[in-house]
Amino acid sequence: MLVEICGNAAPEAPEHWCYTPPRYSEARPQAGHIPLAKQKSRVANQRRSEQVPGNRIPPLRLVFALTLLFAECSHDGRLRGLARWQDEPAADFRLTDGTEPVLAITIENATSGQRYQGLVPIEDSDLAVLFERYFERSEQLPTRIVLATDDSSCAGIMLQQLPVDAGGEVDADAWNRVGILLDTLKPAELSTLPAEHLLLRLFHEESARVYPSRPLAFGCRCSRERVAGMLRSLGRSEAEAAVSDNGAAEIICEFCKTRYRFDRIELDQIFRSDHDTQTNPTAH
Repeated sequence: MLVEICGNAAPEAPEHWCYTPPRYSEARPQAGHIPLAKQKSRVANQRRSEQVPGNRIPPLRLVFALTLLFAECSHDGRLRGLARWQDEPAADFRLTDGTEPVLAITIENATSGQRYQGLVPIEDSDLAVLFERYFERSEQLPTRIVLATDDSSCAGIMLQQLPVDAGGEVDADAWNRVGILLDTLKPAELSTLPAEHLLLRLFHEESARVYPSRPLAFGCRCSRERVAGMLRSLGRSEAEAAVSDNGAAEIICEFCKTRYRFDRIELDQIFRSDHDTQTNPTAH
């Protein structure tokens, strides 16, 4: 799953990036840290509720100091994210301060290779509300989400009203009841209580079940092969234009800061192999 909040930046304005673990960037403004942490927590919650292998990619595009929030979670619990800004956002900035900002949620099926994207206009500064509206408009699933973050952790809880199996018993008041119980949850509880204690505290009368946990960890999908593919897509002229005075092109992953170096011979091999494939498509 990939989530992105994004928008057009003024071309003359300097831009800055920060990225998530293996370590936090000391240059990250606190104002950008909070929504990025909430973004990652939300992506992890939604990915946990799905069974299809692949990624969720939610981006938010904004037109003001904070121009991009990006978070991704794979089906195996690998998380990565980044924030992009021009000038340090004010401590009280709101996501709605931008010009026509939008939340884009992309679901990628690793098995079929298909992607589905839903777009939600940012009409509220609460990320949880934006994701609830995505489910309401794109998937027609009543959903409640609560997110919390502090200097060292982020957490989220998601309630979703799922369809009842044919012939199943319907509790007409259940959704309203669990929503009222969720409203009693305090951010500090969400950030500090173990999941079992949290469910017991909120839903001890609702026959809640705890499923096995899935670990989450930073994981970047970059590789030398992927970078070579990116250079190939740019074309030979642009790739060779990136070669510096030291005779090599250096590409730095914005997520994990891994550096990939390609000298002129390696660049020639990238485009030569591509040419060989096109001229001899049956070669093995």
